[in-house]
Amino acid sequence: MTVPMVVLFFILHTYPFLKGVFYSFTNWRGYGGWKFVGLKNYLYVFTNAEVTHSYLFTLKFAIFATVLVNVLSLAIALGLNGKIKFKNTLKAVYFLPYILGTLIIGFVFNFIFGTILPDIGQSLHIGFLSENILGGAHAWLGILFVTVWQSMAFNTLIYLSGLQTVDTEIYEAAELDGTTPWQRFYKITFPLIAPFFTINLVLSVKNFLMVFDQIIAMTNGGPGNLTTSISVLIYKRGFQGAQFAVQSANAVVLFIVIASISLFQLRVLEKREEKIQ
Repeated sequence: MTVPMVVLFFILHTYPFLKGVFYSFTNWRGYGGWKFVGLKNYLYVFTNAEVTHSYLFTLKFAIFATVLVNVLSLAIALGLNGKIKFKNTLKAVYFLPYILGTLIIGFVFNFIFGTILPDIGQSLHIGFLSENILGGAHAWLGILFVTVWQSMAFNTLIYLSGLQTVDTEIYEAAELDGTTPWQRFYKITFPLIAPFFTINLVLSVKNFLMVFDQIIAMTNGGPGNLTTSISVLIYKRGFQGAQFAVQSANAVVLFIVIASISLFQLRVLEKREEKIQ
């Protein structure tokens, strides 16, 4: 039963990836003829200022988004795991943003940041709300807010699954010993949900290093190239700037970066889990 899926995965994913690796050693522009140029494209990637800026922006964005998403998601999961009313309704509300399309959310918030908030700011004479945040140097903060808001849903669900595996009798015994809520979280909860934290952290970093839809919908990489991530740069220069081979090399470098970071995270976090156990 898995054979059809393996074949489809190879045709739609593995084969195009291998083809991209092949073209990264050529001068193909996406059309016409081509010839081998060796490592020329990779040298361009490592020496081009625009590419360097995109990597720095992407890393900064991924770090901030990963920290905020996991901290807020864990806090929400802890709240939903307690004895509160309308728990299932709140779970549905928190998960709703994840169901919506990223591009749709981006276009909606583009309108909110560009029209609704400035109108409110001008009416109430609030300076920082009177201008479109997406049109200035802090545009990345608007994208960060939307990304964190949408991404929290999935991470919250994972943390909730982890919290439900913890036996409540452990907490009851800890309370009898006079522990504080912080001690129970740090000494019991967090160590027991460590595998779920690992999953969320690795997936968050991977997804945020590949951020694309939110930027395309909200700023298209602007103003200037302030919010141009690596994925956006590959798309714009590869398909619109006749740099198909160069950006194929850039895509290979991005793949290596993401794979290396993910493997490093897994190694470090798995060692931490072993120490806890």
